[in-house]
Amino acid sequence: FEEAMLAQAAFCERSGAPITARVCHAIGHALDASSVTGARVLSWSGAYVADAVPLRLVAPFHALHRAGRCAALGALFRGEATDDVAAIRAAVTAHDDWIVHWLDGPPQTNEPGRSAAFMVALLRLAERFALPFELLEIGSSAGLNLLIDRYAYDLGGITRGRPSSPITLAPDWRGPPPADAKVRIVSVRGVDIAPIDVRDPAAAERLLAYVWVDAPERIARVEAAVAMITEQPVDLVPGDAADWVEARLAEPQADGTCRVLMHSVVWPYLDTERRRRIEAAFEQAARTATLAKPVAWVAYEWGAEHANHRIALRMAPGGEEELLGEGHPHGAWIEAR
Repeated sequence: FEEAMLAQAAFCERSGAPITARVCHAIGHALDASSVTGARVLSWSGAYVADAVPLRLVAPFHALHRAGRCAALGALFRGEATDDVAAIRAAVTAHDDWIVHWLDGPPQTNEPGRSAAFMVALLRLAERFALPFELLEIGSSAGLNLLIDRYAYDLGGITRGRPSSPITLAPDWRGPPPADAKVRIVSVRGVDIAPIDVRDPAAAERLLAYVWVDAPERIARVEAAVAMITEQPVDLVPGDAADWVEARLAEPQADGTCRVLMHSVVWPYLDTERRRRIEAAFEQAARTATLAKPVAWVAYEWGAEHANHRIALRMAPGGEEELLGEGHPHGAWIEAR
């Protein structure tokens, strides 16, 4: 367990999150079997990294700090000098029964910045087919990327979206600009095994707790997206990803539309059988796709050795998978191909 926390801390350091790295270090040293949380972690039956246990644990301490419920955590989360281990132990002593429940499920992270990677793929598809899009997202979490048609974009000088949007996604751009094509989106739907309804203030706070304290710009972006959903909800339903994809891809597709399956930071959380079923459902849809009713699959997932995220695109009619570029996990930069 301690090794997994230290590995997460090292990743945080490399990612420009020194405060979260300190929190990870402290958790790794502070938890033992004397607390309910520590006992559950130390007897964990799965793999700590694969199960995202470090991220499950950081979030409740951040939530306590955001809510002002544990003064001992204040200096740590402000990046000030303090006894980090003592701060974590004080929080566990006071809130053990509350913290332990954050281990019940994987982190529900949601990052609007990933919509920039999706938009890169949509520009490529618009260049190829020149049709409006029907978007289907799995693992939508709180649905922040279902706002893809309500954001503004500046992608290597190519501007798209709504200029009046409270959120403009302008990642640091490297490489050639994306396709300069018109993007029209007619519908956006999503599914998640346990969707977060951010119209509930408590649910919104839980989502924000998973955003690292070192990234105030991300926190502000998520808060703005939450406000957008509160004002106008998105089409997000609870359900199994494989069941939903099979059902959606089997629905009649209107002539003159391009149907797009998309996801980001979801694939590792799906078991082998669900992945197989989703792949089979897409292959079936691809076999009957035409230029009047094309289909596509956009994935923004970890590449080899978790170095960066890859913007991968498959389309039908078309060919093999295209790698459109790589990007930062939270959309801070994109390097196009």
